Amino acid sequence: MAWYDEAVFYHIYPLGLTGAPKQNDYGEPVHRLNTLVPWIDHLKKIGVNALYIGPLFESVGHGYETTDYRKLDSRLGTNEDLTDFVKKCHEAEIKVILDGVFNHTGRDFFAFKDIREKREASAYRDWYCNVNFGGNNEYNDGFSYDNWGGYNLLVKLNQRNPAVKDYICDVIRFWVNEFDIDGLRLDAADVLDFDFMKALRRTADEVKPDFWLMGEVIHGNYSRWANDNTLHSVTNYTLHKGLYSGMNDHNFFEIAHTIRYTNGMLSANIKLYNFVDNHDVERISTKLINKAHYTPVHIMLFTLPGIPSIYYGSEFGIEGRKERFSDDSLRPFIDLKEHENDYESNPCTKLTAALGAIHKKYSCDLCGVDYRELCLTNRQFAYGRGRLIVALNNDDKAADINVAAAYGEYTGLLYGGKVTASGGRLQIHLLPNNGEIYAPADGGTDSTGALPIPEPKTENPAEVKTAETKPEEAVQKPAGNTEKKAEKTDPYSVEIPDIPYDMMTVEQLQAVILAKMAKNGPVTEQMRRDVEANIWHNSLVNWANSFR
Repeated sequence: MAWYDEAVFYHIYPLGLTGAPKQNDYGEPVHRLNTLVPWIDHLKKIGVNALYIGPLFESVGHGYETTDYRKLDSRLGTNEDLTDFVKKCHEAEIKVILDGVFNHTGRDFFAFKDIREKREASAYRDWYCNVNFGGNNEYNDGFSYDNWGGYNLLVKLNQRNPAVKDYICDVIRFWVNEFDIDGLRLDAADVLDFDFMKALRRTADEVKPDFWLMGEVIHGNYSRWANDNTLHSVTNYTLHKGLYSGMNDHNFFEIAHTIRYTNGMLSANIKLYNFVDNHDVERISTKLINKAHYTPVHIMLFTLPGIPSIYYGSEFGIEGRKERFSDDSLRPFIDLKEHENDYESNPCTKLTAALGAIHKKYSCDLCGVDYRELCLTNRQFAYGRGRLIVALNNDDKAADINVAAAYGEYTGLLYGGKVTASGGRLQIHLLPNNGEIYAPADGGTDSTGALPIPEPKTENPAEVKTAETKPEEAVQKPAGNTEKKAEKTDPYSVEIPDIPYDMMTVEQLQAVILAKMAKNGPVTEQMRRDVEANIWHNSLVNWANSFR
């Protein structure tokens, strides 16, 4: 197998994670990329062996309006910083791929600046699509041109121009020679010219063994882009949508259908890039109505056919809502030191690390082509991957399922315990809103499991109690469908009116959630902090509605 067939990716949006300014003043380099070096050890701890980081190169603002393909963005540092960062990743046995933004450039790119200066006399007038010197635009250039997404800030390159094609292929060669990268994620691949992508594939085959090309594709038959002539893989937005909507609707049929649909598109040697969130979509912890579904969703992410990817911060269970005019909340600064205890105290982080370890140990099962549906109902789902059996439950109640089994005894890899088959069938007991991965017990599997068994009625994996947590005084909930008042305990000592949740304030919703938590057990300080950190109204409404 190639390295990417067995990869577990981590996705970093560097301008956000490092807290870089929103606009580039093209001043002296600030070495923010170096602050990401400690994250390499974090990646190792959660079982990651590949990093997708980008955009990285000089740009005006968010990074996708490139002004210099051969220079690290001044807000992040220097080319030497990037060379050193990739080297450190490789020393930790982590592959690195970057963003290739080749569909468009920014207006400060040298070729476009030459057109603005020399107009019809510019040698680069054919580097862009439909440059019309009889038109104009909001920048009063005295000419018009094609753009991407309706934004004249993003000037569309003419990928059929041989000079453009040669230039971009030379950029890829430069990145490999200068930084020793292992692949590219092609931005807006669904609008790239196919002959252009074939040229990129030939360059990829030339520059480095197993140099990987993965494209951003939203809709369509993925085999048009992912095949032996163009790209190795594309983003699996179809599964992304199926995972969160299937869980929210208690509908495993939608997820199973999505898997069959995407598997049916592709030849056996193609693996899609699977994810549950990224820098363009809301965090999975925000999208899920029932926060406890974080666990079964991530079990599927790591065990379904494809290449799993974690977006930075989601392993901590953080939220992020897409706003109308800003994606800032999706691309936050995170201080890793604030999460140094999460490996032991945050169930989201512990789950991610356990799944990463399982993916590595059982790569021969999880990275192969075998996938078999074993059980499918609206609320329970089981499938086989090689020797493994993955079983899931999206119901608030425990459930029992019976599936075909090839071995006599199985061990739970997440929570431990052994299950014995009878007559070629395995009876599996599933915890509420949870799941388990079973491996044949005769393979020397550790029967203790990696995670503590969750306590009943815990709605959010970030709220599982540990031995160190101290019980807090419970917030009393009066009878009825809505809470009239939260206990007078800071910071949520507020009156709760008898109105629908979507009409409440953020503070009132936080008090409601604390009261509902208290009904299920002691409210710990960590649980209070989780509630206080959530300031997104719709997310709080969904959270309040998820309790029963």
